[in-house]
Amino acid sequence: MALPLAPIAGVALRYGAIALATYAITRSAAVARRDQRAEDAMDETGEGLFWRKDAEQMNASGRMKRTFRFGTGGPGIEIDATALTRIRVRRV
Repeated sequence: MALPLAPIAGVALRYGAIALATYAITRSAAVARRDQRAEDAMDETGEGLFWRKDAEQMNASGRMKRTFRFGTGGPGIEIDATALTRIRVRRV
């Protein structure tokens, strides 16, 4: 029995295009520098979601820090996600 190659070729072409686009984006992206002031601000952010509103801007910050273990005594990973946001709207 012959193997139909048309569906396989379509899937391979689609995933190949995604892989090529991902490779091109990672090669063209510039390496960002690490700013120690930003790192310190993210480390000092409390866990949870916080909002602050002033007259001309609104700030938000949030942090989630969780540890996940594989099994009762097995290896684990810690995820520490921090987001800092500033939204400024001005009339020009």
